[in-house]
Amino acid sequence: MANYTDAHAKAGIAAALPNLEVWPNQFPGYVITTRFPEYSSVCPKTGLPDFGTITIQYKPRKSCIELKSLKMYLLAYRNLGIFYENAVNKMLRDLVDAMHPEWCVVKGEFTPRGGLSTSVLARWPRRPASRAPRRKPPGNSR
Repeated sequence: MANYTDAHAKAGIAAALPNLEVWPNQFPGYVITTRFPEYSSVCPKTGLPDFGTITIQYKPRKSCIELKSLKMYLLAYRNLGIFYENAVNKMLRDLVDAMHPEWCVVKGEFTPRGGLSTSVLARWPRRPASRAPRRKPPGNSR
C-alpha cells in the first residue's frame, strides 16, 4: 500500500471549513448547476497540489446555497491535505447538511497526474445496491 496510513486516508475529512450559508428558495421543481474550475487542494501523502473542476448540481427544496459562501468554502480546500475522493464526498455531505435538497450530485474532474485523470462522483440520496439478478457470463451454459 505504498506506506499509506489511516492518518493519510482520514486527512481533511473532519476539517472545519467556512460555513455554507443558504437563502430561502422561492420556486419548486428546478435544478441548479454550479461549476468551480479553480479547485485545488494538497495531497496528504506527498504534499503536492491537486487541481480540478468541481461541479455541483442539486434540486432545492426550501433552501439554496448562497454562492459567496460556497466560493469561500471551496477556496478553503486550497491548503487542506485531503485526497480528492474524500474531498468530493465531504463536499456532498456538507452541502446536504446545509440545504437539505431533494437530491444533490457533486462531481470532481481532476487534472492528470502521472498520465492518469480521475473523475469522482458522489450523489445524495445514495442509490441502493441493485437487486437485479446476476446475469450469467456469455458462453456459460450452466
